Amino acid sequence: MGESVAEATLTNWLKEVGDTIEADEAVLEIATDKVDSEVPSEVDGVLLEKLFNVDDVVQVGQTIAIIEIKGGSNGTEKTVTESTPSPEEALTSAKALEGTGKEVEKHVETAKQATQAPIENNGDRFYSPLVKNIATAESISQAELDGISGTGKDGRVTKNDILTYVENRSSVKTQPQPQTIVEAKGPETVKEQPSEPTKPKASVLVNSEDEVIEMTRMGKLIAHHMVESTQTSAHVQSFVECDVTNVWNWRNKVKGAFAKREGENLTFTPIFMEAVAKALKDFPMMNIAVDGNNIIKRKNINLGMAASLPDGNLIVPVIKNADRLNLLGMSKAVNDLANRARENKLKPDEIQGGTYTVTNVGTFGSIMGTPIINQPQVGILALGAIRKVPAVIETPEGDFIGIRFKMFLSHSYDHRVVNGALGGQFVKRVADYLEAWDVNREI
Repeated sequence: MGESVAEATLTNWLKEVGDTIEADEAVLEIATDKVDSEVPSEVDGVLLEKLFNVDDVVQVGQTIAIIEIKGGSNGTEKTVTESTPSPEEALTSAKALEGTGKEVEKHVETAKQATQAPIENNGDRFYSPLVKNIATAESISQAELDGISGTGKDGRVTKNDILTYVENRSSVKTQPQPQTIVEAKGPETVKEQPSEPTKPKASVLVNSEDEVIEMTRMGKLIAHHMVESTQTSAHVQSFVECDVTNVWNWRNKVKGAFAKREGENLTFTPIFMEAVAKALKDFPMMNIAVDGNNIIKRKNINLGMAASLPDGNLIVPVIKNADRLNLLGMSKAVNDLANRARENKLKPDEIQGGTYTVTNVGTFGSIMGTPIINQPQVGILALGAIRKVPAVIETPEGDFIGIRFKMFLSHSYDHRVVNGALGGQFVKRVADYLEAWDVNREI
């Protein structure tokens, strides 16, 4: 799933117990952040056991299912040690069996017993191994766990449910007593006044004519990330108007030959991405992240590229080591990621590890915007719509009015670590690279 991915949520089983599975056939679907992926089988066989349920969070490396595989060419079965195995060994042994019948069932049962946590399933209520492990580690009793309200399917307790319970339980234990105000007017007059309680949030009134639409999983994630970012970073914006007439004319001149030779379109996005990558090399303190009181200066320049999806949501695939790509390589990377984003074929690792983000608000007709920083980055650049406008043109013979192609660059940055000078100089450098575009450049 990629080096930067540690866990995933199981969203759907595509096969049921007893179903025949072919190698490379999808068995289940998982979700990490904003990307949904299918997990294929590595072997031919029959699905014997599911070890996780829908909405369970699975750590990378955990066994999620046991598949009974058929015997090899000699028709014999592998022998399995009778000693008590570790949970990992038991699951591996059960998966590796090449026969059928009671021996397979015996090893599956051994695997299940070896991985059984002290917490038990209560009646129809199922607890995932991860939830059981958290309960055991946090000394949560069976009665406590049974009393937690689950937000998962059929009221199932999810990882977030039990972690929220642990956090609330800890806060109750350490919650300070309400402050009091003491007025001392004399030895005989002492009065205490309790502090005002926190006001509850106002609920939203829903009329009978209103339609209630539940947020999608991706919508909930985006909402959470946006609120978290505004609460984390001190957002400040700088705006620069950029003359991109040279870029416009150059692209019109070469895009036909490029499409004929490469079989794909040359858009403005890779041109802008190249200019941003150059500016980040000039101003490396824009290519940073904040970790508490520390600043992490990134070695690699990994550009996030906001891409719109058919359902209206946005996703941010990442162009790794963007500063090492020439314009042709940048164009190939941009087109590939954009196409696979629209087809929901991005891999989980391809939306991880970004160090700076670019979003094209001009696609929707906006001339400028104030984008929200993609945490833990410290800057994001919004590209406005390119407009044909009258402008003053300076020449050795004097100034005159002409038609130029212009756009606004809107730079949002984290004022905790990026001051106005750096934020403004960076976006101005991007504009300088675009305005100085070589109209005779070859690609």
